[in-house]
Amino acid sequence: MKKSTFFTILMLISTSFCFAQTPYGSIKGSVMDGGDQEIIDAATISLFNANDSVLVKINLADKGGNFLFDHIPYGKYYLLATSTGHLQTYSPVFNVKDTFPVSAGIIHLKGNVKALKEIKIEFKKPFIERKIDRTVINVDASITNAGTTALEVLEKSPGVTVDKDGNVSLKGKAGVMIMMDGRPSYLSGQDLANLLKNMPSSSIDQIEIMTNPSAKYDASGNSGVINIKMKKNKLRGLNGSISSTILQSIYTKTNNSFNLNYRAGKFNLFSNYSYSLWQNKQEMYILRKFRNANTKEIETIFDQNSSVKNNGQYHNLKLGMDFYANKKTTVGMVFSGYLNPSDNNSNNQTNLNNSKNQIDSIVLAKNTERTKSNNFATNFNLRHVFDSAGKEFTVDLDYLDYYQKSDQLLINNFLNPDFSVRADPSELKGYLPSKVKIYSAKTDFTFPLKNTAKIETGLKSSYVTTDNDALYQNNTPSGYVTDEGKTNHFIYEENINAAYVNYSQQIKKWGFQAGLRAENTNAKGNQEGNSSHPDSVFTKGYTNLFPTAYLSFAADDKNTFSLNYGRRIDRPAYQDLNPFYYFLDEYTYRVGNTGLQPQFSDNFELSHTYNGFLTTTLNYSEIHHVFTQVLKQITSERKTFQTPENIASKSNFGIAISANFPVTKFWSTNLYTNVSHDTYKGQLSGGMLNVKNTGFFSNMNNQFKFSKGWSAELSGFYQSKGIRGQIVMNPMWRMDAGVQKQILKKKGSLKLSVRDIFKTQNFSGSVNYQDIDLHIRNTQDSRIASLTFSYRFGKPMQNQRHRRTGGASDEQSRVKTTDN
Repeated sequence: MKKSTFFTILMLISTSFCFAQTPYGSIKGSVMDGGDQEIIDAATISLFNANDSVLVKINLADKGGNFLFDHIPYGKYYLLATSTGHLQTYSPVFNVKDTFPVSAGIIHLKGNVKALKEIKIEFKKPFIERKIDRTVINVDASITNAGTTALEVLEKSPGVTVDKDGNVSLKGKAGVMIMMDGRPSYLSGQDLANLLKNMPSSSIDQIEIMTNPSAKYDASGNSGVINIKMKKNKLRGLNGSISSTILQSIYTKTNNSFNLNYRAGKFNLFSNYSYSLWQNKQEMYILRKFRNANTKEIETIFDQNSSVKNNGQYHNLKLGMDFYANKKTTVGMVFSGYLNPSDNNSNNQTNLNNSKNQIDSIVLAKNTERTKSNNFATNFNLRHVFDSAGKEFTVDLDYLDYYQKSDQLLINNFLNPDFSVRADPSELKGYLPSKVKIYSAKTDFTFPLKNTAKIETGLKSSYVTTDNDALYQNNTPSGYVTDEGKTNHFIYEENINAAYVNYSQQIKKWGFQAGLRAENTNAKGNQEGNSSHPDSVFTKGYTNLFPTAYLSFAADDKNTFSLNYGRRIDRPAYQDLNPFYYFLDEYTYRVGNTGLQPQFSDNFELSHTYNGFLTTTLNYSEIHHVFTQVLKQITSERKTFQTPENIASKSNFGIAISANFPVTKFWSTNLYTNVSHDTYKGQLSGGMLNVKNTGFFSNMNNQFKFSKGWSAELSGFYQSKGIRGQIVMNPMWRMDAGVQKQILKKKGSLKLSVRDIFKTQNFSGSVNYQDIDLHIRNTQDSRIASLTFSYRFGKPMQNQRHRRTGGASDEQSRVKTTDN
């Protein structure tokens, strides 16, 4: 099979050279409003043969109002430009007679407000759109997304998996960089999971998935980039939308959002507010067997059951303004922030059994955690377009401030098998404030060249400071006494400077793109000492190059091949570097690691797309210095703890197949399947880790459209057995269903859905490595019924230039917040 595929590709390449002598050219131009001379993005441009008026191709103008038709046979043509709220406009006839691009100039469209009032426009985006360099998820197109969160939408996205802790993987590879509106979220791990768990899907417009981004993007994220684009109304006048959801599982919850946009003259004001009130419950079971170091016989068995209840509120506000100084220059500012008070209460019972699994003693632990998190961010952005060819210059300045305060109280009661008191209880109190400040400046320049070529270049610099304190005190007869062994103060500073250049060109059937990004990292950490441990200071400095390369070949109208390569880096989350303790009970906790190093990956992809609906991708990745959460054990004290650690090198090979097609007139489907093989090789806890696994992941989304505004959806996924370092994860699956009815003259809708109908999305797994023998099962209230009402208001007038993305993305993706 491999030989036949290889020879097929060779034949296609050979065929392309045979046709190389066929005369082809290209056509370029731009579209602008005839009244106020503003750019019109997303205008539809149709190309017709002048001899017989036969439609040749259709294209869309980009955000700069520019369009390009490639691979056009020599001959005479004319263009038709259309856009919502404008009269259709024809261009003069022009002649394509050589390989140099023919300029159609600027097509001016005149406004047609009267026609717009009379015409009712209906357009429904597909749930999944596949483009050359990314996959786009249109969130509102899925009924079962109503009332959900950003994390739950990601779980349904093709190639994306989310583990029990909320960590996101792409095509079986961890280390995804999450961006918000083109800016790094500066969150990672539990902090990022917390943000995504609280973000209502009703405030999200699209999710972009890029497995191998170009050099223009930060090099962070071993497996790629996921960009979450928030809703932004681009229409003139006063426009907006509201959404309200009530959810019912074990507890009642609610998600609500409000979007408002006002555009008049040269100003555009926009805002978004979302609020959620949530309660969750999960049950966790852990079975640990402690063995004799010499005989390997079981000595003690810990049988642990934990019940955790989380509740909290989430307020998120975003305000911004765009000022269109003239037809070429736009200046914008964005202010955003969130408040997230939450409570975490867990009750834990651990039976300490002997080798015959008979109870020797019992530990009852009660852990209470009160957390307040808030964030403030501001962005200043400027965009200047020099000409209609697409030359532009952009600037982004960002400042972000995160603050989190956590009060913890852990009480352990030591009992006999009959629940009589065995020993005095212990009480540990913790106060953990954390501050993160991020400063970022970024500039990008795009310079079009002749013959469809383009150069992009830019600079970025960021500076991050984190200040994390942890004060732990034991309750004694004489009062609370500081526990010097657990108390810590960790300060971390990091500066990253980057520069990139990217070149792209389309030559007939071939597309080329190559880029190089350089990043210089300077870091300093200071763990302040006390009577238990001395001061510890470390500095790190390194410079790395990250090349990217892309090659595409359009064999014919139905077959397109592409090959790409990229090198990437994944830096540790800021809080993972903190040597702090977080306790479940006396014998179970997690702690950070100041010695954590970044991991690097080399990623290759070969893909084929048939007829625009079927895409097959082969991918291979080699990851060095892999870091992940590992379990360690102090056997003599019967303690097990979780910590991040560089454990090994990892290789990943996979094949992914995705298809979207109509089954019938009323039924359309999106299917995605990925098979991947993972191998970990390296040292862990003084031993050799060598594990392999072949995993299978598949998801589907079926959309049904009926008459009178009714529609429905059936979706789900299956994930086979997998590995992450030393942890073996058991299979899991889920099925969702929903129905929707359009109301209020199609400006509103009601959506009823049930997520995880059969309550099967429960994590379970095991660790059998060296002296660790552990099994874990985690169940949560994942079966949720939701009812959502949404309504949009305002009259559509005209699409406008709109830019609200910043440059701080990688740093933000590495800040952690509390875990729900």
